[in-house]
Amino acid sequence: MTEGDGDWLMVARCLDPTEAHLLRACLEAAGLDAMVADANLVQTHSLIAVAVGGARVMVPEAQLERAKAVLEAYHRGEFALDDDVDVGEPRD
Repeated sequence: MTEGDGDWLMVARCLDPTEAHLLRACLEAAGLDAMVADANLVQTHSLIAVAVGGARVMVPEAQLERAKAVLEAYHRGEFALDDDVDVGEPRD
């Protein structure tokens, strides 16, 4: 991230901190900077997860629109693997 990327903004909110980390990893795999906020609080005090709004997935302001597009593609299933894919095979 460079200094001109702006403030960190929320791109997603998850009640499950594991899901928030999955989305962060998806964004990072797309070449974006991302972080998860409040995951430890939600994990430790799961009964108040709804009250605090869950864990937040954050990206720099300059990357927000691209991050939204990546997460929309993820939710549409564009990154899903077929059931018969061998993830151990090297790619060309």
